[in-house]
Amino acid sequence: MAPLARLATIALFAASGGGARAADLPLEYAVKASYLYKFAPFVQWPSTAFDSPTAPLTICIAGQDPFGGALAGAVRGQHVNGHPITVRRIETVRPGIGCQILYVGGDDVGPALQAVSHEPTLTVTDHNRSGTGGMIQFVMVSGRVRFSIDQAAAQSSGIAISSKLLGLAVSVNR
Repeated sequence: MAPLARLATIALFAASGGGARAADLPLEYAVKASYLYKFAPFVQWPSTAFDSPTAPLTICIAGQDPFGGALAGAVRGQHVNGHPITVRRIETVRPGIGCQILYVGGDDVGPALQAVSHEPTLTVTDHNRSGTGGMIQFVMVSGRVRFSIDQAAAQSSGIAISSKLLGLAVSVNR
């Protein structure tokens, strides 16, 4: 199945219990867990983001982890452009942490985002009251998980986001 078609079927995947323990999560977080790794085929990182052409694509979860084991189960055995996908939980975000995708939970995301602001790390957050958010922000629209994209922030970190993913976003900051 084409990556775009896979991304478009995320809600069905989550609702059917796709991934380990996804059925135990509220649907919102099962969908977000699925989105996190399904963004990867639509993102191009600079070669410096990986130690080697076959190094893992690492998804890091910082702060509150709402996904439990569902994300790790969902990525088990998955690869993107020759990179196996791994999941790491981290206590503190610091420069050089080695994450290609970084999900930061909670409302106080500013310090974590600042720590990796000049690195090729795709940052993902939930929409929050402070207005500070990652390159991709999850938002709820009519009871569904959607996302907005800050393309300018991604480009400033050397990350290119596919026009196909940009087209699925509810808003894009260019």
